[in-house]
Amino acid sequence: MQRLSATAAAELVRPTDTLAVPLGPGQPSAFLHALGERDDWVDLSVFAALLVDFFPLFTRKGVRLLSGFFGPVERMLVAGGHAVYFVPSDFRRFAKLARSMAPRVMGTAAAPPDAQGFMSLSLHAGATVDELHRCGRDPRRVLVVEVNRNLPRTFGLPPAFPHALHVDEVDVVVESERPVIALPEAPPDAVERRIAEHAHAFIPDGATLQTGIGGVPSLIAQMLADGPGGDYGIHSEMFTDGLMHLQRAGKVSNRKGLHDGVSIATFALGTRALYDWLDGNEAVRFLPVDQVNEPSLIARNRRLISINGALSIDLVGQVVADRIGEREHSGIGGHEDFVTGAAFSEGGRALICLPSTATTPQGCISRLVTEFPLGTCITTPRHQVDVVVTEYGAAELAGKTAAERVGALVAIAHPAVRDALLARSPELPKIPSEPVERST
Repeated sequence: MQRLSATAAAELVRPTDTLAVPLGPGQPSAFLHALGERDDWVDLSVFAALLVDFFPLFTRKGVRLLSGFFGPVERMLVAGGHAVYFVPSDFRRFAKLARSMAPRVMGTAAAPPDAQGFMSLSLHAGATVDELHRCGRDPRRVLVVEVNRNLPRTFGLPPAFPHALHVDEVDVVVESERPVIALPEAPPDAVERRIAEHAHAFIPDGATLQTGIGGVPSLIAQMLADGPGGDYGIHSEMFTDGLMHLQRAGKVSNRKGLHDGVSIATFALGTRALYDWLDGNEAVRFLPVDQVNEPSLIARNRRLISINGALSIDLVGQVVADRIGEREHSGIGGHEDFVTGAAFSEGGRALICLPSTATTPQGCISRLVTEFPLGTCITTPRHQVDVVVTEYGAAELAGKTAAERVGALVAIAHPAVRDALLARSPELPKIPSEPVERST
């Protein structure tokens, strides 16, 4: 193991090479910025997802970013005409893709080593854990770990899932004190509050919770923390401030049937207060995404309630959560994993929450539509969808016919568009204007 500066570590990457870094908070920021100081790239392919900073590396000629999940930075790079490409896959499948890609260089962020030399992977387990270990064992490959004392020390479930790398399996250690990305808690607006109130009615005492990113899931968690219920469990792709508030309120028992006694996540993203609370906290455990997002394992949790968002939904229940027309907006993530897993959990429900309208440069439009724009890709098919929630109520779709789904979804659309949606729906039976004579 060598201790190098970020600049010296960056020199280990060849002009033609392959590099992989984890999603979001697992990214080695100082190392990536040092790579961006070079301009001798010929063909560098970088596998990543949800960039946490605007890294100049991805504006350099000869560099391609292959991303499994777009955030604001990826969208900005695409708008600037840079070589950024979306790799369609759900989150758990990226563990398998990482192994097949086998990039020559891998980099990750980690907390400083403990007394035994183990460096906690901190805020991210995700899809790269196994491949990081394989990279470290392979003398032909290079494993760079950026240790940052600003990262919390978090835990896995050893021995199978230690959530740490040992200094002896690492090629290069880079020391950094860069600030860790933090997301402020934004106050919910009136629409988000109404959506959360409708969704809250589907969450019984003893439920196991999965919450996605955004104001509505966090608000629901806060409502549960402030309410009279309890005995909740947590099995969530992402650990958020809302889940922290719920656990701090004493409402989490984690008697959920799988990994009892601890909350389970594969990454965390939120405020600095969340990171400080996670530091050394053995009540929350981080596992690889192919464990957290595997539908058959999700289903083993009691009353798994999945709470996720969407961009749009049509009147038969097809959900678009990652793409706007022909433009990639975010990614597939764990959306369908948790919709599927919740459906097979005893007493489970999958809630998809979205405002009924969106404001665009063309004006206010309905998110509930009879058809999607050309180029739109479906994130979750109609047969997987259970409950759709807007500020106007909840539509329970599972078990309903196509025509019944139309009626349920129109009822939670914005009142101004309901008649137009009904008139344009191809699923409703058409009533002839004149009586039809039957032949005898």
